[in-house]
Formats: sequence, structure tokens, C-alpha cells
Amino acid sequence: MYNCEEVAERYNVKLITVWSWIRDKKLPAMKIGREYRIKEEDLTAFEDERRTVSVTKE
Repeated sequence: MYNCEEVAERYNVKLITVWSWIRDKKLPAMKIGREYRIKEEDLTAFEDERRTVSVTKE
């Protein structure tokens, strides 16, 4: 599980951008206490949905 700061660092974006993705339901997240946590699988799906080049599996 990643926190928002780790996701922002991973994609080289500002923290507010990650919050916007979550608020706009582009990136699934769980709210635990006052913080959001994002699963690795959700990050992979987020990346796959935004891929501009299709990837074929063998």
C-alpha cells in the first residue's frame, strides 16, 4: 500500500494532483484515518488505462 506522497513521487507530480485523481475517481484509494492508501494493483490498472501504446501479451 502506498500513501499519496509516495504516489506523487513515483509519478513526479505534486501531492495535490494525486488528491485530484482520487477525488475525480481516476485512482482508487482507501481512506484510513485521515490518509489515503493506494494498492499496487490499483496503480498498475491506473497506468494501464493511460498507456498510449498497446502492449501485447505472449
